Amino acid sequence: MITSYGVPALAHASEQVTTASTAGGAFTLIWLVIAAPLAGAAILLLAGRRSNAWGHWVGVVMPIVSFAVSVFLFVGLLGRGEQDRTIVQPLWDWVFAGSFSAPVALQLDQLSMTFVLLITFVGSLIHIYSVGYMGHDPERRKFFGYMNLFVAAMLLLVLANNYLLLYVGWEGVGLASYLLIGFWQYKPAAAVAAKKAFVMNRVGDFGLSVAVMMLFFTFGTVTFTSIAPAAAQASQNALTFLGLLLLLAACGKSAQVPLQAWILDAMEGPTPVSALIHAATMVTAGVYLIVRSNFIFNLSTTARAAVIVVGVVTLLFGASIGMAKDDIKKALAGSTMSQIGYMVLGAGLGSPGYALAIFMLVAHGFYKATLFLGAGSVMHGMDDELDMRRFGGLATVMKVTTVSFIAAYLAIIGIPPFSGWFTKDKIIEAAYAQGWVIGLAATFGALLTAFYMTRIVAMTFFGTKRWNEGTHPHESPPVMTGPFVVLAIGSLIFGGLLSINNAFVNWLAPVTGYSDVTPPINGVVIEYGTLALVLVSVALAWMPYARREVPLTAPQHVTPLTVAARRDLYGDAFNESVFMRPGQYLTRMLVWFDQRGLDGAVNGFAAGIGGLSGRMRRWQTGFARSYAMSMVGGAVLIGLALVLVRMQ
Repeated sequence: MITSYGVPALAHASEQVTTASTAGGAFTLIWLVIAAPLAGAAILLLAGRRSNAWGHWVGVVMPIVSFAVSVFLFVGLLGRGEQDRTIVQPLWDWVFAGSFSAPVALQLDQLSMTFVLLITFVGSLIHIYSVGYMGHDPERRKFFGYMNLFVAAMLLLVLANNYLLLYVGWEGVGLASYLLIGFWQYKPAAAVAAKKAFVMNRVGDFGLSVAVMMLFFTFGTVTFTSIAPAAAQASQNALTFLGLLLLLAACGKSAQVPLQAWILDAMEGPTPVSALIHAATMVTAGVYLIVRSNFIFNLSTTARAAVIVVGVVTLLFGASIGMAKDDIKKALAGSTMSQIGYMVLGAGLGSPGYALAIFMLVAHGFYKATLFLGAGSVMHGMDDELDMRRFGGLATVMKVTTVSFIAAYLAIIGIPPFSGWFTKDKIIEAAYAQGWVIGLAATFGALLTAFYMTRIVAMTFFGTKRWNEGTHPHESPPVMTGPFVVLAIGSLIFGGLLSINNAFVNWLAPVTGYSDVTPPINGVVIEYGTLALVLVSVALAWMPYARREVPLTAPQHVTPLTVAARRDLYGDAFNESVFMRPGQYLTRMLVWFDQRGLDGAVNGFAAGIGGLSGRMRRWQTGFARSYAMSMVGGAVLIGLALVLVRMQ
């Protein structure tokens, strides 16, 4: 049994806050965590081509500096009491208007510390990998500048101590993702994908912006530690509306249904971008937002139910797409959508689920980064080929990549002792405690995960060689393999290490709350029953994709469900039919009304005045005889008018 932390643990959050200057030591350096990559971005983007020769090393060093400072802060945080680990570093007053004020202040606690360590560690390894992957790109220096900007924005998002500053980091992540997804702008598909990601994220961003305004309207503040103790006094309607707005924001950033369509197109960016977005930064932001706002979701069962529904639908949605894709990166993108769905489901379960969602998020950061970097290594050795039907047999020539990829594969499908066994299975147990339907859906998602991941591994590394003529696969250089080997080791050991005595959930509990769950059947039965079903699913995928000949072109005579999955379950078609085309028609109608109605009225009035003045101008000839004739004519008219009046 572990210590039970509930909502009351947060009731006095504002009384537990310590300023960085009071705490002393390492905590006065919190700002440096963000400043280092931000300075790297400024140097690389402002120095110009003169930094091409050495700029990428600046880009690598800066997140490493952030990670070193983060470790220093982590050690300092461990040295403080369990309930005395919320440190706030005020930097300057930012917005103050009437009763509204929002400082630029950073908050370090167990939750933000977890994210900072994950972002800086995984981000640093991805930067190192990028030195080799982007070695021949003429714009490598600019790429590292954008990557540093991405890391800095994400760090600001998780370290902000209020929703308004979090929103700045939120928008910074959106901007950096747009720049990175569309980095190869000469490719029309990349430019379109970047625009699509940016536009769809703006829909979610609207939810966050309205939520920030409503938070101030409801509580008179936007600071986390001030809202937490006051949340219980808010009306149920306000809390539900706030929860739904925050969920909308999370759907955009974390690619959850119905704002998921951008994530597959985002694979047009360089592979290190895919690893950074899908493992440690952008898609995790939505989960962070929900968990950070637990004091709102704890008090609204409706908002929490909506979170559960979104999580369940997305985990099945993404897994279905992953099963049908032949593009290795898009198959992994579907996997990301599904795995984040598990985390959102966990967050929707309330106090037992918040910590479990973050636990899975940390494990996911390691194994998903390994998978994407491994996919990039395969592409590097296969002349940028993406179609898994053109792979096969690569285990014989890419041994390091194969072993690392398989380690991450075993982690994501939940095979003990890999990390997925200790993280995802706990969410499945908590889902059964919530209800049988939710638990069965989560279990079914695990089966789909095992199937599509086995399909990816079998089609890529095993079976017959299906390489294009002239292709000579080879292992990637150490600067690329080293980072994902480290991440693969993390996929093996971190889940078990952090589960000892429930160390990780106890670490997060003062911020997120945690209590044991009681599923309707024994937890051991759920764990090993799920494992047995996962192994069956592995066998079902292994036979057709590793033991039989894989056709070079995708079969066309398939089930309607497969067709739908290949077309992303018609997500784009739905958006085009329901939003894009009606939006275009509405825009055209408004343009027509503007041109013919508003502009027509203004232009018509102006033309009437112009015509009238033109006609009146004809009377101004400058000749005395004309004016005399006008006077005579006027006198005659007046006389006739008087005669007519007399006659009446």
